[in-house]
Amino acid sequence: MNDRPWLDHYPQHVKWDMEFEGRPLGSIVDDTANKIPSNIAMDFMGKTWTYGELQNLINSTCKSFQNMGVKKGVKVGLFFPNCPQFIIAFFAVSKAGGTVVNYSPLYSESELLFQVENSETDIMVTLDLDALYSRIRSVSEKSRIKKLIVSSFSTILPFPKNILFKLFKSSAIAKVVKDDLHVDFEELCDNDGDFKPVDINPEEDIAVLQYTGGTTGVPKGAMLSHSNLYINMLQTKIWSSDLEFGKENTVAFLPFFHIFALTVVLNVGLNIGARIVIVPKFELEDAVKLLTKENITLFSGVPTMYTALANHKDATKIGIHKFKTAMSGGAPLPADLRQQYIDRFDIVITEGYGLTEASPVTHSSPTGDSTAGSVGLPLPGTDVRIMDRDTVGHFLPIGEVGEICVSGPQIMKGYWKRADATDKVMIGDFLRTGDVGKIDENGFTFILDRDKDLILVGGFNVFPRTIEEAINDHPSVEEVTVIGIPDDYLGETPKAFVKLKDSAQPLNEEELLAFIKPKIGKHERPSQIEFRPELPKTMVGKLSKKELVAEEKAKYEAAKEAK
Repeated sequence: MNDRPWLDHYPQHVKWDMEFEGRPLGSIVDDTANKIPSNIAMDFMGKTWTYGELQNLINSTCKSFQNMGVKKGVKVGLFFPNCPQFIIAFFAVSKAGGTVVNYSPLYSESELLFQVENSETDIMVTLDLDALYSRIRSVSEKSRIKKLIVSSFSTILPFPKNILFKLFKSSAIAKVVKDDLHVDFEELCDNDGDFKPVDINPEEDIAVLQYTGGTTGVPKGAMLSHSNLYINMLQTKIWSSDLEFGKENTVAFLPFFHIFALTVVLNVGLNIGARIVIVPKFELEDAVKLLTKENITLFSGVPTMYTALANHKDATKIGIHKFKTAMSGGAPLPADLRQQYIDRFDIVITEGYGLTEASPVTHSSPTGDSTAGSVGLPLPGTDVRIMDRDTVGHFLPIGEVGEICVSGPQIMKGYWKRADATDKVMIGDFLRTGDVGKIDENGFTFILDRDKDLILVGGFNVFPRTIEEAINDHPSVEEVTVIGIPDDYLGETPKAFVKLKDSAQPLNEEELLAFIKPKIGKHERPSQIEFRPELPKTMVGKLSKKELVAEEKAKYEAAKEAK
């Protein structure tokens, strides 16, 4: 039996069994800066820094970090939206031998406190924006944090925006307390940059603690080594054959604190010498203006971003056709959306798949391939198996449905201080993804759904994605997500939440049910369809189910009490 059928269908320019060598993450910027020091590395609201300037800033900050005691084993938290300081601090910590712990700006104070204590973060770096500073200052005072490094937002703005921001946005600037806890970020960058080189073991030394809920439960810190992240950058870059060193422009809409953007946007972008246009947050109208103005050749986003851009009234005028490579990840890409980009913009979106524990990319669709519904083939050096969900460790033949398991050089070292959780997800060298899927005879992997999202309707397994794909086929639908809701008779039934396109004709529940009836089984038909002006999303912009699940559970409990 051929347990690697993808070998017969692999892209000609890529060898699946190629070998990779892990290196310290700091070498990414150094290698590029030594070749093209005058090329622009970072562009933030019109202010730019060359690769040579970025390298100098990283080295100076690294020296200051070392003087503060950052070394192997020391955790430094980054609490930033997308901004140049994130990049400088990230690579400075890496060069000093420390471990970066990424923190989402959307976290509540209690979530921040948990992660600080669990990760043993000693130093935190942030901006002087009140939306960030007030929370993290409070957390710092209540936790183990020894130093709070604060950067002035206005220093990274070009003239005259830096002056205007101080004048007209003063309410957004925090009242920074300058005491023994406080350190000015700008002072860290003000030295000769003569740091002490650290002997980093790429295979063993942890570069990043990336927190994730995993498949269930309390957030856990995935220990990602320098080698994990460096090799995954190479695996991802090699897949795109038409990228030219020093000639690409990429845009960072996705947040660097999320593993998808960290690898695919930041590390790949720096490795190929791209000009990275940094955007703090994806806002549709601002994104349209930027894409119209800039010659963006490398674009990475989640499906909701691609949907929003395609549905914009000026979609054909904003430069989408200039994308040499368009990558999608973080959530399943609807088949009709993928086809829409082919038909309207002559672009085949490359769909990727992965998870935090895999640094994160494990699969990608070959350039130009149109295998609908598939997340593609495993990346070079990445193996994939389908495991029987009822028998741990028993792998199934090609074509059968089970839990997707992956192995490769990008797989994490384990969960921080959670050997029990690590043992549950690792089967030898294989990582259990928690996703249900199959591999076809050509080696393409298909994700049917998250195991935790599976809906059990009267004993039948119902995959929300099947229903979502059927509803997405309706021309009036912009976004849809399906969850299971409690049912006294069947246990659970599917409920769909739908956002219609702004330009759509009126559509009601009865009409949409009639539309999807021939596309899905009787047991898969939603018991309810609710139309909403917006659907909840995660920090990355993926559609989120957990808020809807909580809402429906509360409604069910209230109804039971009222009886």
